[in-house]
Amino acid sequence: MKKTIRSAKHHDDASDNRAQIAHRIARAAGHLQAIEKMVQEQRDCSDVLIQLSAVRAAINNIGRLVLKNHLEHCVVQALEGGNQRVLEDLNNALARFLK
Repeated sequence: MKKTIRSAKHHDDASDNRAQIAHRIARAAGHLQAIEKMVQEQRDCSDVLIQLSAVRAAINNIGRLVLKNHLEHCVVQALEGGNQRVLEDLNNALARFLK
């Protein structure tokens, strides 16, 4: 996986959103653990599928929040600083996320 070093300033402005994102990730992880238990207990497949759908929606919402945060802070600051590469990086990230 390619790592890019970014200025800490890019993410300082977004730290208030980090707590919200981390909380949502923790909730999704807990939900996945509950689904794992459902499978182990041989619960109805339809119920498992419904719960998996809920987790997928939660993950997509987390992705949208991360994207919004990235656009409003990191991308804006990078473009203001003349960094056009941020658009290519964003395009690559979106292509992977939307697969």
